[in-house]
Amino acid sequence: MKGKIKELCKRAGRAVLELLPGFMVCAAIAAVSQIIAHFVPAVGAALFAIALGVIAGNTLCTREFFNKGTKFSESRLLEYSIVLTGLTLNLKDIIGVGWQGVVFILLQMTCTVVIAYGIGRLLRFGKKFSLLMCAGNAVCGSSAIGTVSGIIHPTAKDKGISITTVNLTGTALMVTLPFLAGALYGHETMQTSALIGGTLQSVGQVIGSAAFVNADVVAMSTIFKIIRIICIVFVALVFSRLNTNEGERLFSKSGSTEQKKVKAKIPWYIIGFFLLSILATFPIIPQAVSQAAHTVSGQFEIIALAGIGMRVKFRDLVKDGPKALLYGGAVGVCQVGTALGLIFIFFGLL
Repeated sequence: MKGKIKELCKRAGRAVLELLPGFMVCAAIAAVSQIIAHFVPAVGAALFAIALGVIAGNTLCTREFFNKGTKFSESRLLEYSIVLTGLTLNLKDIIGVGWQGVVFILLQMTCTVVIAYGIGRLLRFGKKFSLLMCAGNAVCGSSAIGTVSGIIHPTAKDKGISITTVNLTGTALMVTLPFLAGALYGHETMQTSALIGGTLQSVGQVIGSAAFVNADVVAMSTIFKIIRIICIVFVALVFSRLNTNEGERLFSKSGSTEQKKVKAKIPWYIIGFFLLSILATFPIIPQAVSQAAHTVSGQFEIIALAGIGMRVKFRDLVKDGPKALLYGGAVGVCQVGTALGLIFIFFGLL
């Protein structure tokens, strides 16, 4: 018995040592990114983490022994981040936007998924890359891409380029939307919040963009965003039943019965996210715990984005980057157009 325990400890020690080089580089990049973002808050640490990760992964950190740590960072840490996010969400906040707000978000997300997938296929991107763009733009950026990646199993290249594209699109919209909302709505709280919270890709971008307006818009746009984040559960369910094989219909059955059973499983971190969000809704989780979860989740996500960047190769960016940016820009414009139309239907101009 003691021999088995000793052997397990040795294996665990070796596994940790193998993870350390890549993980430490990702953690260092995350720290530097947040320092830079402090001076350039309009861009955000996420984009800096990806960019520095790409540079490091293609120059100083190309050795094989970095791979296990970067893979752990870009997959496991993102999963842990998603789970912890559940502790920061209060499902009761949905009441604040009323039924119109909920329906607006559901329609906005559905339209975004349909439009993003259609544009992706029109530009001759693969199914999996198109679906990553659907999730990233419709739900919550990097976290949503990480979530559906565990379901549709894209390549590291597709995952990295989609996250980079979504973050760049979101950054551009983050600066643009407050001015658009001011011109159209005079920064009226409900309409401005619906536009920002219903369109921008990440939570950080929503808060950053809303902060250009006022505190009321920050609070309300965050609630709109929370509804989108909660919907990741349903997006994951739908994506788990899609046929991602090229040359076959998206809604057709594929592969063996065993393969279909595997695809239909919902990842553990989605279940954990949903359960923790239910717990956070009731007054049993101390505020300090929720705040700690928010902080740790944010740190895990930045480290994960650094890992994702490190696994993207320059040759892939040169080959697919320009077309991917065209894809992201087209989706962003369509998102904003759809949101403006739906806001007019549900909330009016003023």
